[in-house]
Amino acid sequence: MSHDQASYLELLARGAAAEAYDRPLLLARASGAGPDELAALDQAKQLALRVRAELEGRRRREAELSALFETAHDLAGLRDLDAVLRAIVQRARSLLGTEVAYLSLNDPSAGDTYMRVTEGSVSARFQQLRLGMGEGLGGLVAQTARPYVTDSYFDDARFEHTRTIDTAVSDEGLVAILGVPLMLGSQVIGVLFAADRRARVFEREQVALLASFAAHAAVAIDTANLLAETRSALAELERANEIIRDHSGVIERASEVHDRLTEVVLRGGGVHDVAAALSEVLDGTVEFTDDDLEAAGADGRAIRHGDDWVAAVSAGGELLGALVLRGHRDLDPVDRRTLERAAMVTSLLLLARRSAHEAEQRVRGELLDDLLDAADRDPRLLRERAARLHADLDVPHVVLAARIDAAGADGSGPNAGGRGGDAAATGERETADRQRLWSAASHLAATRSGLAAARDGGTVLLLPLGPRDSASDLARQTARQLGGTLRELVTVGASSPVAAPAGDPGPIAGAYEQARRCLDALRLLGRSGQGAAAQDLGFLGLLLADPGDIDGFVRRTMGEVVEYDRKRGTDLVRTLDAYFASGMSPARTKDDLHVHVNTVAQRLERIGRLLGPDWQSPGRALEIQLALRLHAMSVSVAR
Repeated sequence: MSHDQASYLELLARGAAAEAYDRPLLLARASGAGPDELAALDQAKQLALRVRAELEGRRRREAELSALFETAHDLAGLRDLDAVLRAIVQRARSLLGTEVAYLSLNDPSAGDTYMRVTEGSVSARFQQLRLGMGEGLGGLVAQTARPYVTDSYFDDARFEHTRTIDTAVSDEGLVAILGVPLMLGSQVIGVLFAADRRARVFEREQVALLASFAAHAAVAIDTANLLAETRSALAELERANEIIRDHSGVIERASEVHDRLTEVVLRGGGVHDVAAALSEVLDGTVEFTDDDLEAAGADGRAIRHGDDWVAAVSAGGELLGALVLRGHRDLDPVDRRTLERAAMVTSLLLLARRSAHEAEQRVRGELLDDLLDAADRDPRLLRERAARLHADLDVPHVVLAARIDAAGADGSGPNAGGRGGDAAATGERETADRQRLWSAASHLAATRSGLAAARDGGTVLLLPLGPRDSASDLARQTARQLGGTLRELVTVGASSPVAAPAGDPGPIAGAYEQARRCLDALRLLGRSGQGAAAQDLGFLGLLLADPGDIDGFVRRTMGEVVEYDRKRGTDLVRTLDAYFASGMSPARTKDDLHVHVNTVAQRLERIGRLLGPDWQSPGRALEIQLALRLHAMSVSVAR
């Protein structure tokens, strides 16, 4: 290592600014260093900047986790609700790097909302603001129970503007505002905000982090309300003994659960530690599962499923799993709330773990991109990079191409309704779907010692092939697991096995193209939401596995009909497809095409002159139908 290269380690050691990393390269260039030395320095610079970015990301995640654990510790020793809420708002402002943070609570008796805690505010009018229910950005969050963000408050027409609110916001000088709901079960009790006096974009991770603080704030308010209810009950002398016994049991139980769960969080435990602690408190068997989640409710409430109770573990609308309490057919309200709170704590733990895993997922995606795009990589370096990710690239692997088909190939599907909208909304939805698919696929790849990357509007995975598995098995498993996680139809096409990617990365790119063709064929055949390899698709699969001269086959079989349509703007190809689809019945064909039967007869006569008199014989008809499928697939891929 040269002195100049070593200087990058010194920059990393003292936490220098990113601009400082240009200096060694500039000095070397000024001193007349050769191209090889400059190239080595530039490579060292890029690596050092990547390490610096990774270190900064880790420090940021450590700060976030530390703040969440400190908040949990505050809740464990809850004495002053205002102090706890103030600490939550201060930490949210600090970690999100905003100029202002504030928390509003609903006042059911007055029918409005008021500021409870503000941090960084300078306007007395803003700090004393009370607003009617449903007004402003906070009203939109409270109505929908979903986070909302605006990068320009006064230009945003999604929510109701009032003179009172706009004047207070203007006095404070706020421009960009993010609001997340404070939820108790399915009820919105307030809103937690982070805001800047300049335009900015709030990232998805920042929205999730603020939602985590909002969840803690809701727990603090709920706990404080429970204590207040207890004090009020104790004041009722005529029922003092009964109330004391009942509420003492509730408080002790809630305190025990709270202490146990807080202890699990503070010592760095995982979701199974939460389940174990809950098993002791509820005197039953509690398990965390991420399979077969249809029984889990979407609103965070514990619901009965047979003889069991299930509480969904979710974050940001994504179902991460569920806590299942076995063998308790009847569950009192306190224990139900306990199960629900444990599910919320579990979701916070999973979010924290996910943040730590995202960096590793990106590294996995970079390695897969190199395997696809740079077949001349040094095998030794590929093996070293794979080993750091616990992947073995010297065993057979399968390349899989996955895509979300939100409405299915025929417009049906679990989420077909309500997914319309303008082009911008559609684009945003597709971008969000691609991100969700990449996240779920990356998690699946990590659990299977494989790799995943976002590519070509979908996701590509490279998974090891077990001794008893086939490419078809792997495709079906992947489609089922990704579809269950995302609650969407996920279609997966698989390649033939690749012997040893590390030793010879060349076949990976071809295998990916084969997997994509298989994916396109599944969607064309109306098999959205399924997984398959080329060998599962019969003769069509053989053509996909080794495409050969597909265009030539289509041209020889029905090229004259395609060319006739192209030159004259006719519809013979569609007529031919409808004719075969209707069982070669002109009467049913005219119904499908909404034309007169004479028109069908004239078109079929024209087709006969183009294809020859034997075009309806069994052999020719089979070839023509196959050519129609391949032609439709090629048109679909071209689009």
